[in-house]
Amino acid sequence: MQHLVQHILQELEGIYSKPEISVLTRLILEEVCANKNSHLSGSERRKAEDIVHRLKNGEPIQYILGKTEFYGMPFKVTPDVLIPRPETEELVEWILTGDRSPGCSALDIGTGSGCIAVTLAKKMLNANVHAWDISEGALKVASENALLNGVNIEFSVRDIFQPVDNNPSFDLIVSNPPYVTESEKITMEPNVLDFEPYEALFVPDNHALIFYERIAKIALISLYKGGELYFETNRDKGREVCDMLQSMGFVHIELKKDISGNDRMIRAVKPEDYG
Repeated sequence: MQHLVQHILQELEGIYSKPEISVLTRLILEEVCANKNSHLSGSERRKAEDIVHRLKNGEPIQYILGKTEFYGMPFKVTPDVLIPRPETEELVEWILTGDRSPGCSALDIGTGSGCIAVTLAKKMLNANVHAWDISEGALKVASENALLNGVNIEFSVRDIFQPVDNNPSFDLIVSNPPYVTESEKITMEPNVLDFEPYEALFVPDNHALIFYERIAKIALISLYKGGELYFETNRDKGREVCDMLQSMGFVHIELKKDISGNDRMIRAVKPEDYG
């Protein structure tokens, strides 16, 4: 066992930081060692070496293991979906601390792995949760995560740029849409650029708010009066999104910072007198 630990340290040194290597070593050992007190079998050692090789090529450990954790719950992940981020946990926490009645109806637009929708369904009392995504691969993963965590969610393949029903149906809508501008690519880590789904990340520089504008329009149609809209945003675009929401008639608009001090989350309300 100690020999394997030393092998991992040597192979990953200079590629990852010491704290990262410590976490990766723990995850590898948890994955390959059936019994921590026994000698490794040949297949266990080969599995560990394969994981290390893939890590050296920059592949995220979450994709290698096919799983991660979000809000204390297990989630499957594949290259069809983004790896859930801590900032999104903060968005979910903000939603869950809101004062709303049991049986809330919620919609997660661009659900990806389903981390937001599944957590809301798990943590809100008798919630009626729907989730949309344009990717059938993503919805397959999200459906598996709903099953894994024992919740019922209505999943739909939806292109949000197509017309939506005019009848209000939801108390809250939440979205963590693509928001990384093309020009920001040069600042991003290769493991994100090379392995995570492009279409879930990037927007053109000349129309960075394209998804926010469309989702806000959907929210005005699909939210009940007084319903809430929540966004995760690009840290450099939060004020712009707030201004856009204000121009569309939303009220009680709040911009909230994440734990790193970046503008990251927005809450807005459809006015009671809308329409």
